[in-house]
Amino acid sequence: MKSKVYYVKNVTPDNVLKLYNTLGKDLPGKIAAKVHSGEEGNQNYLKPEFWAPIIKHLSATVVECNTAYPGERNTTEKHLKTIEKHGWNKYFNVDLLDAEGPDLKIEIPNGKVIKENYLGKNIVNYSSMIVLSHFKGHPMGGYGGALKQLSIGCASTKGKCVIHSAGKVYDQNILWDNIPEQDLFLESMADAASSVVNYFKGNMIFINVMANMSVDCDCCAQAEDPCIKDKGILISLDPVAIDKACIDIVKNSDDPCKEHFLERVESRNGEHTIEAAEALGIGSTDYELIEID
Repeated sequence: MKSKVYYVKNVTPDNVLKLYNTLGKDLPGKIAAKVHSGEEGNQNYLKPEFWAPIIKHLSATVVECNTAYPGERNTTEKHLKTIEKHGWNKYFNVDLLDAEGPDLKIEIPNGKVIKENYLGKNIVNYSSMIVLSHFKGHPMGGYGGALKQLSIGCASTKGKCVIHSAGKVYDQNILWDNIPEQDLFLESMADAASSVVNYFKGNMIFINVMANMSVDCDCCAQAEDPCIKDKGILISLDPVAIDKACIDIVKNSDDPCKEHFLERVESRNGEHTIEAAEALGIGSTDYELIEID
């Protein structure tokens, strides 16, 4: 059976909630809402006001993790200040999952490249997760969507080092001198994403918002401005299908600037993450796109 991906073209906060109600899945227990808090200086990340209707409807807790690159989010102290400056805790309860150690180590027995992932230990306090992703480009992964949020996004600083180094480095101070061959990095992302999907045992929903689509990620303090027009909002139970659908929407559009965006994806072999995640069995590229009014 094809994975269902629901889609609405008009990007509004109310349409995020409308898609959730269309999907018809209830998330049990305490719900984590994974967002991208936005690097200081970035102009493209989706602001807390945009996500407010869906997060408040679910009474979810916004969750984030520290980064592994120099900036304003690579330590707990700096990240909490950025979260406050960007207004997240004005609207929601916020949990920086790896604010304190030790990390939660997750085994990945069938991982192609990495055999373990490290998550912020506070993730154990949640029964389910809604992954709220801003679909855009990414300097290293080619694109960022649900799979990037599951992998790099949910990993602690240590976990991010493991993913970026294909399992070779655990320390951010030496990480960037130990970057592996590109496909190993992409496959490590898929491995890490699978560990989070398996951890929540089906209690997950994925929303991708195709707006403010720069070739750069929200982790970039100096990001290029959006290069193509907003395309819509998607929701699915399948992280592979939703990312593939977003890529296909860009490819099939008549947007005159789409080639610039796709060059970023293709130059980094970004779709290989989708292929690797499908091979691990956490989703399918065989999907049905269902547009709603």
